Formats: sequence, structure tokens, C-alpha cells
Amino acid sequence: MQDFKLKIAKTLSYYTRRALQRARAAGWSLLNPQTTRPIFVIGCSRAGTTLVYKTLCESQEIGSLQRETHDFWVELHPLSAKQWDTHGLTAEDASEADRNYVSRYFYAQTGKPQWVDKNNQNGLCVAYLNTLYPDAQFVFIKRSPGDNINSLIEGWGRPEEFATWSDTLPAVVNIDGRYKKWCFFLAEGWRDYLDRPIEEVCAFQYRALNAAVLTAKSSIAAERWNEVFYEDILRDPVGAFRGIFTACGLRFDAHLEAHCRHVLDIPYNAFSAIKVDKWREGRYRAEVERALPLVRDVAQQMGYDGSN
Repeated sequence: MQDFKLKIAKTLSYYTRRALQRARAAGWSLLNPQTTRPIFVIGCSRAGTTLVYKTLCESQEIGSLQRETHDFWVELHPLSAKQWDTHGLTAEDASEADRNYVSRYFYAQTGKPQWVDKNNQNGLCVAYLNTLYPDAQFVFIKRSPGDNINSLIEGWGRPEEFATWSDTLPAVVNIDGRYKKWCFFLAEGWRDYLDRPIEEVCAFQYRALNAAVLTAKSSIAAERWNEVFYEDILRDPVGAFRGIFTACGLRFDAHLEAHCRHVLDIPYNAFSAIKVDKWREGRYRAEVERALPLVRDVAQQMGYDGSN
């Protein structure tokens, strides 16, 4: 009986939520409330962007879907329309129709004119997003190359989690004879890595994503651009997140401070204990050491010495 009541409650909640979303969508079409200063969390896959995104979602001032939006953006601009070359989008891909579609969707889902969004492909789309929303805030999460590449390699071993989108990829993936599905994202030149060693594939992804973000940075006003070292979050989560919220114009109240005090205990897609330089003790240490010279220049541009 209890299970039946719970099922009824969940069903009612679902249809109530759907009705509210439809009402908001209709209201948006009538009133056209403007999206205001949306926040885009960007950075390489496995760099800590989920931790930052989920923490920003705790704010009561902004809306959030509480999930990544890869499918949403790819449906808007299918990979097939770009010959599967890249997840990246340019300023020329932006349109008023896109802006209206995105704004209506997020307002219908969240009821807020300001919202936060995250998927790691968006690091390849900064120019596009900036054209859609010239007042957008960008929060760029940087992670040291050693730990980031190590985590990418671990992620490639979980295609059921990170390759769900690539089942129809028009290419044969055979990396180290083990990795058969392309994980995370496509950047221009990815076809050159279909049969390369896994450390070279992950170095390519680390370089491509972060280099794209650094290139786009020059076109964004300084007051709308925020860079965060993932390592600073690990050392002082309260202080680091206070800086992020303040930079985004959001209150950092007692609830958020309490949440951030224990945020590192929440396993947001963490594969193991969270700490700095953990790659040195991991099973992929040799692979990471071979990969580091391949990304040293971009790592140095990000503020790392390239050796870790």
C-alpha cells in the first residue's frame, strides 16, 4: 500500500511539473521575459566543472536544470550537420531563433530569467554563446594537466557513462585495442586519434578544449570572465566559491557557506578520493608522464608549469 501511494505521489508530481512547464512556456511566448546574465560553466571534461555547476545550482537566485545539457545543444545543432567534425560552434552559428528557443526552454524549465548551464562541449562554443547572450558570465575551471589527463583516461574506461552520445559516430574507434567508443567530446582533428595511444587522445582533448577557451577569452569583457583553479577549490572550498559567487553577482549566504564547507564530501562523478597530484600514485602514471610534454605550452598559458 505504501509503495502504491508513493507511486501515485510521484505521478502527480510529474504531471504537475509538466503542467507548470507548459504554462511557463506559454507565458514566455506572451510576455517574452528576457534572459539576464546567464552563467556558463566551462572547462575540459573531468576538470571539476560538475562540482562548480552543482554548487552554483544551490543558489536560490538563479535557475538550473540540475543536469548537463549536451543533448539539448546537439539537438539544436546536430553533429551530422557539421559532418561530425566538432562539437564546437562559432558566432556565425548563432541566431535570434536560437536565442529565443534556448531562452524559452530554460525559462519554462526553471521559471527564472537568469540560470546556470554546464556541459563540457560548451568550452568549444564560447563565441557562439557570447553572441547569443552578450551579457553572459563565463566561469572557466582549470585543472592541472596531470590530474586532468589521468581522470580523462579513467573516464574513457567508462563508455556507458561518457560515450552514450557516440553510438552513431561514423568512424571506427580502436584505441589501444581496448577503447571502442569515443568519449566526452569531438574537437577538430579528432579523426587523427582513432587508433592512437589513450594518453595521446586525452592530451589532444585537454589541449583542444583549453586552447579554444583561451582563444575565446580575448573577446569577452573582463568583468564577465572568471577563471578558477580547481586546486584552489580543493585547498579552500569556502573561499574559492565565495569568489565565484561574488564574481557572478550572486549572494554567498550562510546556507551556501555551510554547503561549501562540506562540498568536497559530495561525490560528483569522482572516481576516487579528491586530492591534488593524485595521478602520481595512480595506475596511469606512466601514460600521464608521456602525455605531459604534449600539453606543456597550453598548461603554461593556463598558469601551470606543465610538469604536473
